[in-house]
Amino acid sequence: MVQTDISQLSRECNSWRETLRSYRDQFNHSQKRLQQAANHPLPADALQNVEHYQNQFHIQLINIHDLKQAIKSHDRKLNFELAGNGHVSEETLTEHEHLYNEYISLEQTLQELSSGFNNFLAQSN
Repeated sequence: MVQTDISQLSRECNSWRETLRSYRDQFNHSQKRLQQAANHPLPADALQNVEHYQNQFHIQLINIHDLKQAIKSHDRKLNFELAGNGHVSEETLTEHEHLYNEYISLEQTLQELSSGFNNFLAQSN
């Protein structure tokens, strides 16, 4: 079996959390931009988009928070295993892979939402 570098796994967790923090900040800023756009007269279809993006930002901010907390908990477990026996259990490796897949999936969703929102703003101006 290949020796897993726990510090590398921990660095990955920190990188994922930093990226998620960046998305959180971006979406908080986007919410403000959406509110500014909603303060101007908009056609009915644009108002539906405003509501859609309000809902999506709220949902995705919750998803970001939840995944960040899961990653933080996982990172603590990695460090606990490092302090204990210096090896990562198979269960922890499986959890790491699962969190990575969740992270990639969420990141794709966040990128699509961000892109759609930017297109909406461009069309609204």
